[in-house]
Amino acid sequence: MTLADLKNGEKSIITKVKGSGAFRKRIIEMGFVVGKEVAVIKNAPLKDPIEYNIMGYDVSLRRSEARLIEVSKKGNGNNHKEFEGTIETENTPAANGNRNSKIINVALVGNPNCGKTTLFNYASHSKEKTGNYGGVTVGAATAKFHHRGYTFVLTDLPGTYSITSYTPEELYVRSHIIEEVPDIILNVVDTSNLERNLYLTTQLIDMDLRVVIGLNMWDEFLAKGDRFDFESLGKMIGIPMVPIVASKGRGIGKLFNRIIDVYEGQDEVVRHIHINYGKYTEKQIKELQELIRKPGNEALTTVISPRYIAIKLLEQDKEEIKRVKEKCVNAEEILEKSRIESEKLSKLRNEPVETVITDAKYGFIEGALKETYKPATSKIQKLSQSRIIDSIVTSKILSYPIFLLAMWITFQATFYLGDYPMQWIQAGVDWLSETVKAILPEGIVRDALADGIIEGVGGVIIFLPNILILFFFITLMEASGYMARVAFIVDKLMHRVGLHGKSFIPMLMGFGCNVPAIMATRTIESKSDRLVTMLIIPFMSCSARYPVYILILSAFFQDDRGTILFGIYLFGILLAGLVAWILKKTMFKVNTIPFVMELPPYRVPPLKSVLKQTWFKGEQYLRKMGTTILVASIIIWVLGYFPRGEKIENQFNTKVEMVKKEFNNTVSTVKQDNKQLSSLTTGYHQQLDSLARELQLQKQEYSMIGRIGKFIEPAIAPLGFDWRMGVSLVAGSAAKEVVISTMSVLFAGNPTDESNQSLVQRLQTATYTSGDKKGEPVFTPLIAMSFMLFILIYFPCVAVIAAIKNESGKWKWPLFLAVYTTLMAWGVSFLVYQVGTLLGY
Repeated sequence: MTLADLKNGEKSIITKVKGSGAFRKRIIEMGFVVGKEVAVIKNAPLKDPIEYNIMGYDVSLRRSEARLIEVSKKGNGNNHKEFEGTIETENTPAANGNRNSKIINVALVGNPNCGKTTLFNYASHSKEKTGNYGGVTVGAATAKFHHRGYTFVLTDLPGTYSITSYTPEELYVRSHIIEEVPDIILNVVDTSNLERNLYLTTQLIDMDLRVVIGLNMWDEFLAKGDRFDFESLGKMIGIPMVPIVASKGRGIGKLFNRIIDVYEGQDEVVRHIHINYGKYTEKQIKELQELIRKPGNEALTTVISPRYIAIKLLEQDKEEIKRVKEKCVNAEEILEKSRIESEKLSKLRNEPVETVITDAKYGFIEGALKETYKPATSKIQKLSQSRIIDSIVTSKILSYPIFLLAMWITFQATFYLGDYPMQWIQAGVDWLSETVKAILPEGIVRDALADGIIEGVGGVIIFLPNILILFFFITLMEASGYMARVAFIVDKLMHRVGLHGKSFIPMLMGFGCNVPAIMATRTIESKSDRLVTMLIIPFMSCSARYPVYILILSAFFQDDRGTILFGIYLFGILLAGLVAWILKKTMFKVNTIPFVMELPPYRVPPLKSVLKQTWFKGEQYLRKMGTTILVASIIIWVLGYFPRGEKIENQFNTKVEMVKKEFNNTVSTVKQDNKQLSSLTTGYHQQLDSLARELQLQKQEYSMIGRIGKFIEPAIAPLGFDWRMGVSLVAGSAAKEVVISTMSVLFAGNPTDESNQSLVQRLQTATYTSGDKKGEPVFTPLIAMSFMLFILIYFPCVAVIAAIKNESGKWKWPLFLAVYTTLMAWGVSFLVYQVGTLLGY
């Protein structure tokens, strides 16, 4: 019988884990070891993947992977391994750096979603992104703060279940520890999942590091009624433990006081132990250690514990084999010995050495917890809050409608809640523009400030309320744990297009910003899946595109703004799925990797934390106003202002004089007819306004930016776009918000019009002043839709191109992305406009 054969609610004991390679290594590290009890919680809406509970936490596996785990309903669920205990040493962990220094380098290490970044933010007053799902931290964040006369340099490393070499983040964490040599490792542990979390701790013990454990989420642990003698366990393993609640700042001061004590060598708990892996395995480790310690290998042994290297060589870890080759004078002897001993141990135990070591680690953890941890004695098992919520949000019938409804409500709220503050900011921008024009004399300085900077930056900044509302809802979904459920319910759909359910989390992150979303693909183990995910993330409408959508929707789709915006986002997701399917069928013909993902419990996110994360995104948006958007607005204004076109202006002045002369001559003949005089005066001013608009457009067309626009206009005319829209799209390659600032400058109001029309009104009233389309509107609802779809699909910003280059290591992938998305955008917009025109829209 396998796990896949069990029904919802059934429990069984793991008897064998089949399979090989990375998948087998990962699920064993996550607790799927022989002798452990596992329970089936539920199937995803499409029957795949399946949610299981093991070691007190929930994890999802696809049915195909569950078939590789053999189980039996007989047994009591006790692990068959014997508790080997520890091997005492007389040494304390090696001290790193100068203990007389007042600077303490601390690396935060822990499982995904254990609260590392929350602790990092609270201690250092930083604003790193947090979320109630794994993989939020995808790089190292560093911050400094002062405590008791010391300067702490905190480094928040990506969450990882172990420090083997299964995923990029595991290698990243291991490399940082080895290369940067932090003074103290702060191992953040989710106290509610001690057995699973302490597996990583055993690896830190092997590395002979100075470690302090922060027992996070202590309040949740106490609420369950469990008891834990953490002081006794700390003495047993030689690592001080401090209970904390990082989200509320409880215990943080005590934690860093303890770190100082360990750094100064004043903590009596600290000592170094060896986990006992069994008599035969320990003999092999000792023999390899002796070879590693030989003179000439100091470049390796002074940095990394020889025992840790020996264990990794028995596991035939590729990274450590490479390191030994580079730094050991007797590398061939060491590697040959490790290969022979690894084969012997594997044959003796009839399983890979990695499994033997992992089995022993969990045996050690289980034995240690038996002596120090007592679960609540109550036999009444209440349905947890997470189970109740999951019965609704991941149910077969309601899961997808709830997800779609949540996204629809988010978009509707951005309009209905954001409209009034948008109008207030617009009024402020208009007032500032009027004030500048009233105070400063006519000339280039006034034009640059009013028409360039204020119009450009102001045209984008008015959408700040909408951005904040969008990020509030996204942060709420991330912090509550709902995002992980979304990955769970869509995995079957993602699998059908050749991707992993984990790919959906970076895709959803792309709604905020594509750059961190691309970085988040590091959590995807398969290189091909990672590349495909990077190549489709730009179809996720980031917050930079969002203001463009709002502008166009407010101008031409006032009654259905929220619904159409929801449709655009949904279309982006569907387009991403189609492109992923094509790429997996053509360029990336590689089988997808197994789906193994933890499902964290639902948590009520602290409002303060949600607001803090939301405002941080708002700050980033505002900083963009003062950098990218400001510079782009000035550049666009300069390109549109020069050359001045004196010849065109002289022709305009001649026409104005002729109109004035004709008006004066006519007025002299009808002085006694007030009604006719009023009509003549109105027509006179309309003529002047028309000439002013014509002058403005002709000067724009004559300017440098006009010439650029006219050059590209033939390529975009089949899409219904005029040259100003084309220039806006080109400028948007730097950052999509620049599309709005460019349009604010190019679709400037009539210089003689004192009504100060908003950009929305200017787009609604913009018409062609020459050519075959003279008098026709520049924008229609059909053209607006074509334009928004082009914005959705085409060339992502320069920062995204750079991020893909950094993550993939090659220029060909970002260049491929830039070309294929732009061609696809042209094709989709062409179809929409041409078909819509044929249908009479």
